[in-house]
Amino acid sequence: MTVTAARRTWLTDLPVLLVAVVWGSSYLAAKGVTTGQTVLAVLVLRFALVLPVLVIAGWRKLRALSGAQIRGAGLLGLVLAGIFLLETYGVVHTSATNAGLIISLTMIFTPIAESRMHGTGLPRSFVAAAGLSVLGIVLLTQGAGFTEPSLGDLLMLGAALARTVHVLAMSRMRSVQGADAMSLTTVQLSSAVLVFAVLCAVPGTGAMPWAAAADFGLGDWLWLLHLSVFCTLFAFFVQMWAVRRTSPSRVSLLLGTEPVWAAVVGITLAGDRPGWLGLLGIVLILAGTAWGRTAADPVAKTDPANPAGGCAAGGPPVAAEPQGAPSVVEPAEADGTHPGLKPAGRA
Repeated sequence: MTVTAARRTWLTDLPVLLVAVVWGSSYLAAKGVTTGQTVLAVLVLRFALVLPVLVIAGWRKLRALSGAQIRGAGLLGLVLAGIFLLETYGVVHTSATNAGLIISLTMIFTPIAESRMHGTGLPRSFVAAAGLSVLGIVLLTQGAGFTEPSLGDLLMLGAALARTVHVLAMSRMRSVQGADAMSLTTVQLSSAVLVFAVLCAVPGTGAMPWAAAADFGLGDWLWLLHLSVFCTLFAFFVQMWAVRRTSPSRVSLLLGTEPVWAAVVGITLAGDRPGWLGLLGIVLILAGTAWGRTAADPVAKTDPANPAGGCAAGGPPVAAEPQGAPSVVEPAEADGTHPGLKPAGRA
């Protein structure tokens, strides 16, 4: 590879790696701006800032969607709403480190679900990697001594399962196949925000968006803008840009470092102290998910950042590109968690 080619590759890889970093920080950001009473309000505000940009940027292709594509994307948006709710409530009730690592189990759950649907077996190496990851989760959640997992840990586990459902649904719904990624993402997020807005109107579900916004301090607004601008918009557009300049597998590899950054941010900035058992669990989770991604490479082509993975705290899942790029939840082909080009959807 020539020096010029190497430099071009590095210039393409760097923005994608930055997406993984901001997604890793999204769990801390969500904890910084959200309380148990403001989850719905924060979700409405976060995506209310994002949707106008997506609508304006993709208006022409958005208008070209068929009725079937809109309905399909709307249904996917309901699943996406569930992912964001589980992730955000989960982050409130657990540590940023635990949230970022537990959600990475999507990379294990998706190939397993794919194999069950296709009636095919998984490589022994993948089964071993999955076992390693599960053991790591057990140790991580018991870092301070063997006790019951927290409510937040269980909610994040549910979010990982919901992400898997979203990935599989996106890859199988004929109505959304071949749809423009930005348009599909916009419809999904619109559907999700509608769910959040309706739930906000239910008595006892927490503060209304405008009431929560009125109580925000400068720090709260900075965290919210970080989630909206960097973890969602920046992540989405970088995925769209990078998948056209490099391979989906390379994008997937870089985005797959998100759990590493979640652990780094949680321990260094949030002050999480997982204990020696928890640290061992972190190592096992990272090793298991990395090994599992390699062992289940053929299956990974079905899944894609972010939702939601992304779709985690980051951004909304992205719709798959014609060649199978990640989806609004995360690129479906980008990584086992982002089919194609899943929208950046992090907690």
